Amino acid sequence: MQRNTRQRAAILETLSRQVDFRSAQQIHEQMRADGETVGLATVYRNLQALSRAGRLDVLVAGDGESLYRQCEDTGHHHHLVCRECGRTVEFLAPRLEASMTAIAREHGFTEVDHTLEVFGLCEEHSSTAEPSEHEDDPEEPEDEVAAR
Repeated sequence: MQRNTRQRAAILETLSRQVDFRSAQQIHEQMRADGETVGLATVYRNLQALSRAGRLDVLVAGDGESLYRQCEDTGHHHHLVCRECGRTVEFLAPRLEASMTAIAREHGFTEVDHTLEVFGLCEEHSSTAEPSEHEDDPEEPEDEVAAR
């Protein structure tokens, strides 16, 4: 593990006040707003080191940008992420882990590691989601709609 620096401590402090994933730029902007004098390159470098050390969760957004959040659970875990608001729930999946280990073994793989993020809509945004174009369509039989 690398030594703790003032910048690294400031990054962890900033992330400890966040509940959702943030980009390096957002973290940098928050730190500057808090009065920290730290360069964006330093933020990137420290985020990468902290994530390698298992201190941060990293999520790769649909556009390829890495997003960071301080881990709630330091053990291996997965995430449910709301596409609308970014709310994230950590979860354990022991049966999934066992299945993945068996699949890897079946194909001759060892020292397997993985990340899993499941994207969807949280309960709050599911209730406000617009109905699909086929819902309540009187022209289409119900069994065809249900089969989609």
